[in-house]
Amino acid sequence: MATDIKDTARAVDAAAVMRLLPARPRVLALGEPTHGEDTLLDLRNELFRQLVEEEGYRTITIESDCLAGLAVDDYVTSGTGTLDEVMEHGFSHGWGASAANRELVRWMRAHNDGRPAPERVRFAGFDGPLEITAAASPRQSLTALHGYLADRVDVDLLPCTAQTLDRLLGADDRWTEPAAMRDPSRSVGQSADAGRLRLLADDLVALLDAQTPHLIAAGQPEDRDRARLHGRTAIGLLRYHHWMADASPVRLSRLAGLRDQMMAHNILALAERGPVLVHAHNSHLQREKSSMRMGGMPLEWWSAGALVDAGLGEEYAFVATALGTIRHRGVGTPPPDTVEGLLYALPEDRCVIDAGRLATVLGDTRPGPRVSPWFGYAPFDPAHLADSDGIVFVKDVPQVQ
Repeated sequence: MATDIKDTARAVDAAAVMRLLPARPRVLALGEPTHGEDTLLDLRNELFRQLVEEEGYRTITIESDCLAGLAVDDYVTSGTGTLDEVMEHGFSHGWGASAANRELVRWMRAHNDGRPAPERVRFAGFDGPLEITAAASPRQSLTALHGYLADRVDVDLLPCTAQTLDRLLGADDRWTEPAAMRDPSRSVGQSADAGRLRLLADDLVALLDAQTPHLIAAGQPEDRDRARLHGRTAIGLLRYHHWMADASPVRLSRLAGLRDQMMAHNILALAERGPVLVHAHNSHLQREKSSMRMGGMPLEWWSAGALVDAGLGEEYAFVATALGTIRHRGVGTPPPDTVEGLLYALPEDRCVIDAGRLATVLGDTRPGPRVSPWFGYAPFDPAHLADSDGIVFVKDVPQVQ
C-alpha cells in the first residue's frame, strides 16, 4: 500500500494542483488546519504567485475583515498609504503581524507597479467584520452605502437621511459590547432601533439593485462593487446582531452559520470578476458541514465552502492542508494509522495528494481520526477524503524564531 500511496503524491506547485482538477476553477480554495504558522502562509504565497503567472489568477482573498481589506487592495493596486499602515489597519484577527502576510502584500504591490489595471493582482478579505468576542457596528457599511447612493440617485428615492441613520445607530460601543457574545440580554440586536435599521438596510440594497442600469452607465464599476460589499456587510451584521440577542438553544450554531454565509456571499462576489484563490481554515472551506463544541455544546452549520460549492458546482475546488508535526505546539509525529501518519511516511517534506486516488487506494478501509493534543490544530478528517479535490501535506512546521 505504501507504494500505491506514494503514487498519489506530487511535488507541490500550481501545475500539480491544477492536474487534480478537470478545468481551472473559478474559486480555488486552499485550506489550513491551524492559524498563525508562516510556513503555511509562505506556501500559500508561492502557490498564488504561480497561479498568477501560469494560470491567470488575479485575486487572493483571505479569512480577514472584508472592509479592512479594502485598504490593502488600495495599496497593492495604486500605492495608497504605506506598507506599515496597511499591515496595521488592513487585517483583522492579528493577521497583519505575520511576516508572510507582509511579504504577500509587498510582492503584490511590486507586481502591480507599472502594470495596466486588467493585469493587476487584487487583495480582499472575505470574513465579516467579526472578532471572537464581538461584532462590529454596522455604521461604516450603512453610511458608506447611503453616501454612495446619495451622490448618484434622486434624493427622494432614498428611504432615509444620513441623520436618521446616525440617530438609529447611536454609540458604536453598544454594538461592540463584548459581554453580548455570552449574554444575549446585553445585545442591542433586537432593539427597536436595530429592527428599523434592518428594514432601512434592505431598502438601501434594493435601491442599489434597482438603479443598476443607471449606476453602470455612470461608470466607476469599482465604486459600485464596493457599495454592494457595504450592502452585504450591513445586512449581514444586522442579522448577526439580531441573533446575538436570541436566547434559544440554536443561538451559537446560527451565529457560526451566519458568519460563514457572509463569507460565502463575499467569495461569490469576488468570483464574478474572475478566478480567485481563497485561503482560510479547512473548516470554512470544506464541502461538508462544520462542527465544533463551544461551552460544552455541540454546534453544526454549513461552511462557506459548502455554500459556494452549492452555487458554483464544478467551478469550486477545495484543497485541504494536512500537517505532520507542529512540535512547538506539542503536536508530535502522527500515529501511522491516521491519514497524516500515512503521508508522514512519504519521503517528501511537502507534497500534494490526489484525494480521490488516495480514497481509491484505501478502499473501504479508512484510517482512524488523529487526535490533537493542542486545541488550535484540527487534524484532517478521513471521512472527508472523497469530498476533497486534493490534500497539500506539510511534514513538519518549524517554529519561527
